[in-house]
Amino acid sequence: IKMKIINQKERNKAARRWVPILIGLMGGAFTAYMAMKGLKKIWKPTTDAIIFYSFLAFLTSWIISIPFIKKQARKVGDRKKEIYTLFNFPLIIGVALLCFAHGANDVANAVGPLAAIVSTFTDPSVAAKVSIPLWVMVIGAAGLALGLLLFGPKLINTVGEKITRLNAPRAYCVALASAVTVLIATAFGLPVSSTHIAIGAIFGIGFLREYMENPDKKRLKPSHILNPTAQDAFQNVHIRLRRKLVRRRYVVSIGAAWIITVPASALLAASLFYVLQFLISTVQ
Repeated sequence: IKMKIINQKERNKAARRWVPILIGLMGGAFTAYMAMKGLKKIWKPTTDAIIFYSFLAFLTSWIISIPFIKKQARKVGDRKKEIYTLFNFPLIIGVALLCFAHGANDVANAVGPLAAIVSTFTDPSVAAKVSIPLWVMVIGAAGLALGLLLFGPKLINTVGEKITRLNAPRAYCVALASAVTVLIATAFGLPVSSTHIAIGAIFGIGFLREYMENPDKKRLKPSHILNPTAQDAFQNVHIRLRRKLVRRRYVVSIGAAWIITVPASALLAASLFYVLQFLISTVQ
């Protein structure tokens, strides 16, 4: 987006060419997921069929979005902020796709243990596949929605504003990259956290911006040693200030949370299981 649209002399013309293609990519990714995972109970296509229908969805989404983007482009000029508004519609689609991917993966993570408990009560024998009742899925979906309602705003504020500065194109890239990653993981049956993936995408955007804003890294110095005095400021006029576009405090805290939560939850679960097993053996 930076190379093909933002850095072009005729940004409006470049956006009319490339934004529909980006919308087509989202359509193709969503179709690929639905063919591989979403409709597997009623339709089991071959690999060639998945590729064909995904490519067809890409072309269809691309062609359909061309007149809409052209119409919107006529209303704006060539300034960056005006071009950013053309990404509002693709961003909405990308966020919707990310929400779908979030529900497809994270609800399964939450419902899995409950489904195992229900299956154990229904049939004590261990089965390779467990049928999940509808009411279990409803509980998982309702819990996800309630958690988002109660605790979502604080996390949304941190992810959207505190780590690095986001605009419409950057947020679109985060949404699309996160959605595609989660959908691919879901298609392979991998339980992943869409929140971690989205934050990783934000880190990627922020650090790439830092790299692009600081091309001559050898000549750059940290701000606290750049100009200690006014005389140094005159002497170091040729030395640029290294721009940090990702807040390091959140990088450290989030990275520590990623490292700590997995072993901490494993240790807590093992401890609880040991205590319960001890109590049950004592009662018996």
